[in-house]
Amino acid sequence: MRRILSGLIMRGLCAALCLSVLRASPAAAASRIDRPFNDGWRLATGEIAGAERPDFDDAAWKPVTLPRAWNEDEAFKVDIHDLKGGITWYRKRFVLPSGVGPAVGGKAFLTFEGVRQAGDVYVNGVLVGGHENGVTAFGVDATKALKPTPYVNVVAVRVDSDWKYKERATGSGFQWNNDNFNVNYGGIHRAVRLVLTDGLHQTLPLYSSLGTTGVYVWADAFDIKGGGATIHAESQVRNASDRPRTFRYRVTLKDVDGKPAGAFDGPTVTLAAGETRSVSAQAPLKGLKFWSWGYGYLYAVTTELVENGASVDAVVTRTGFRKTQFRNGMIFLNGRVMQVHGYAQRTSNEWPALGTDIPPWISDFSNALMVESGGNLVRWMHIAPAAQDVESADRVGLLQAMPAGDAESDVTGRRWEQRVEVMRDAIVRFRNNPSILFYEGGNENISDAHMAELKAVRDQFDPHGGRAIGSREMLASKVAEYGGEMLYINKSGTKPVWAMEYSRDEAARKFQDDFTPPFHKDSPDYNRNQDSHAAEDVRRWFDYWRERPGGGDRVSSGGVNIIFSDSNTHFRGDNNYRRSGEVDAMRLPKEGFYAHQVMWDGWVDVGRPRSHIIGHWNYAPGATKDVLVVSSADRVELLLNGKSLGQGVKSDGFRFTFKTVAWAPGTLRAVGRDAAGKVVSSDERVTTGPAVALRLTPHVGPTGWRADAADLALVDVEAVDVEGRRVPTALDLVSFDVVGPAEWRGGIAQGDSKGGVKPTQAPASPTGDVVTGAHTVDGVTSYAGASRRDDNYILSRTLPVEAGINRVALRSTLEPGKVTVTARAEGLKPATVTLDVAPPPAVEPLLPVSLARGPTPTTPSFKVRRVAIRPVATVAGSNQEAVGLADDDDETTHWASDGQLANAWIEYQLDKPQVVDEVVLKLIGWRLRSYPLRITVDGVAVYEGAPAKSLGYVTLPLKPVKGRRLRIALTGPTVDRDAFGKIVEITGAKAGLDTGAEKVAAGGGLGIIEAELYRRP
Repeated sequence: MRRILSGLIMRGLCAALCLSVLRASPAAAASRIDRPFNDGWRLATGEIAGAERPDFDDAAWKPVTLPRAWNEDEAFKVDIHDLKGGITWYRKRFVLPSGVGPAVGGKAFLTFEGVRQAGDVYVNGVLVGGHENGVTAFGVDATKALKPTPYVNVVAVRVDSDWKYKERATGSGFQWNNDNFNVNYGGIHRAVRLVLTDGLHQTLPLYSSLGTTGVYVWADAFDIKGGGATIHAESQVRNASDRPRTFRYRVTLKDVDGKPAGAFDGPTVTLAAGETRSVSAQAPLKGLKFWSWGYGYLYAVTTELVENGASVDAVVTRTGFRKTQFRNGMIFLNGRVMQVHGYAQRTSNEWPALGTDIPPWISDFSNALMVESGGNLVRWMHIAPAAQDVESADRVGLLQAMPAGDAESDVTGRRWEQRVEVMRDAIVRFRNNPSILFYEGGNENISDAHMAELKAVRDQFDPHGGRAIGSREMLASKVAEYGGEMLYINKSGTKPVWAMEYSRDEAARKFQDDFTPPFHKDSPDYNRNQDSHAAEDVRRWFDYWRERPGGGDRVSSGGVNIIFSDSNTHFRGDNNYRRSGEVDAMRLPKEGFYAHQVMWDGWVDVGRPRSHIIGHWNYAPGATKDVLVVSSADRVELLLNGKSLGQGVKSDGFRFTFKTVAWAPGTLRAVGRDAAGKVVSSDERVTTGPAVALRLTPHVGPTGWRADAADLALVDVEAVDVEGRRVPTALDLVSFDVVGPAEWRGGIAQGDSKGGVKPTQAPASPTGDVVTGAHTVDGVTSYAGASRRDDNYILSRTLPVEAGINRVALRSTLEPGKVTVTARAEGLKPATVTLDVAPPPAVEPLLPVSLARGPTPTTPSFKVRRVAIRPVATVAGSNQEAVGLADDDDETTHWASDGQLANAWIEYQLDKPQVVDEVVLKLIGWRLRSYPLRITVDGVAVYEGAPAKSLGYVTLPLKPVKGRRLRIALTGPTVDRDAFGKIVEITGAKAGLDTGAEKVAAGGGLGIIEAELYRRP
């Protein structure tokens, strides 16, 4: 079991010596201790000669509790390219407990969840190990270097966070040490643990550093309705003793409430001295509850080594059980089809002035918001996520796609070997986490040979986990088990395909619409306001939702919006950080958050109708604006002070527009109705009075605010009217006073706390195309941006509310007590809140799980809304030998006519006369090219026009004419003109490749990638 045995500060040892005394209780004697090792460290930057020596004087170093990046103050204050790298030293003193670990012939390991970039670990001046990849967890065997109580042991860690760090043995850099995508918060930026074991013990899941694989737990033979499955446990066991050891392998389960849920035994095994072997046990169990989306049901599975009736080693694995399948282009979770919808989120998942230095409950706070917004999947980007975030996703019920290490593009040689190694390490480390559903082999396509190599790693170390391995793109791969483009819509009838990143535009939370101060006019290319950003979210998601399961044999398995929270990484807008989040960097929701709640409330089809009015209802007299409502209802009526303003015009599946609504104070209400006229949803906005006061609302962890110099409290500040309602147009500058044992970390806002020369109001982007460089050069827009040098109020004690609210963070110290926060703004009544900071508990508590969405429903997740019609023959005016490529379920192939307009037709012959209700096409150059088309059935025109340009597929409704021959013909020359502006990252040839336009010249040619015929069921 994991226990926290608190470190004691030995104040008499020397003036500034922090010393942890690790005590073992009698009950823990000769058994495993696995506890945090984060307190009592000291930090200094720069190369320091002799800092590894035990007698080195570190009295002047900064006391810290890990994780702690040395440059956390820069998070969101500067551009990612300006984050500093360099050498950092960490030191810690501690005394080993007696009766456990090395004191009784056992082992001692230090495990590091992550250092950035490379770390060397010294124990009592001896180099005991290290790590260079900057991504995965690693461990060191410190057994021989440690000395028993009462000796004061010293751990010193040297970390090199140079952006250009080279692997020592080979001179190779690491592809993912990239100053666009992988933010450099240098040092020991993830948690550390101390593990003390018996000589006979289960190994740790740290393959590259220790050569060991740990415990593997999985389930099969599922009976989802009956709550049954066969549970398997397997442990790699090592006998580091100097004699043979005989033990029995025992497995016990406890449910989420800590109640017994099953037990079974494995074999009795004898290991020779120095031998390592895997042992396993399995048994069918009943009464199980299965992990699901928004239902983080976890079991504590204890695997024990029992010798002579006593447990000499026990490992608790917190895991969940779920059944997955990937077939017919669809994803099945516990037997139910799921279209994924969620976020492509930078793995850093960082916070202002904190970076990744956050406690686990903050990860839950953030990741649970993804689920609350309707997200069911987070695709971490470029590198493997932190264990803290992986375990958090388990608890909140959020599916994960796990990369390992990448920037973009395939590589060869040592750089490819590095990628294989981090994938192997990440799989071994996270194969027990039920939330991981996908292993991602690359942020761009890789060769089938490389994919096969990664798949072999998966099959070796996680053959039973029910996880697909694939990569971005990989549409024609014979090896990848899933794929999908970055910006475009893909469909498949075989492996699932889903969009890896879509809806890329940026919008700061502060800028609401054209009519709200600071009057930010929408500029669609990476500089939107909130009205426009939310509308674009709707527009982009509808492309995937329209092609969801239930719509034929070929479907889209969804997509993930980039990004969830504003990020200190690769950006294109005016600021020095990315603002395309659906929440801001402090996790305050933007309008897109609520738009997604509406659209994503279901596994495939919408489960519960919702409506959301975008924006507020506080305007100046005479204001007239278009009101946008996001709704999953069939029709929406708008009422102002009870008077109907009519029905909204529906577009993009979920958006209802009410043109030129004249503002009047009062209540604006949207009412959604189904096809029968029944009210199924509603939302309203009320005009507030002017702001008269401030209000503070604190957020602390489930066990309260802990005095460990690492825990955080978040405090919301709102400007409210006389009735206590937040004033959505308030921009008041608020100053904070803090009294008590707390460290101010502050928040974020648009602007510069020093009143620099740059404007705090971001203007519209300049007109014309934005020129971008390749990722290896710059990867951000070439124009300077209005606010690129602003400090964004990072660490400032004064910052404005935006849209009436902001949020700040405070970090505890080692001193318990009361912390009083007071907020003041000119002309407003101040607000005060007092928080208690309590000593950390003696035993490390488990964070609670979320069961909010309940178990996987047993009902179907979608209705069949159209049925595919398969032609019996296809003929064309030219290139007859290639016609099969137009409906081969392979988006990397196509049929094209010969360029002569008279020959630009293709005809599908059906087995019997019937009505075709829709034709769905993916055309060459789908976002660039206009195709004037005529579709006929037995010579009768059923469609004529130019299909809309798209990000993939277009759906053409046809007149109901029964026949056996459906012909698609080009009626005039095609013309290229981009319909989506600056949606691609780089211009030129890449734009052509992304749309396919380079494959068929514009003019008299018809080019079809896929054509589908459908009828209503």
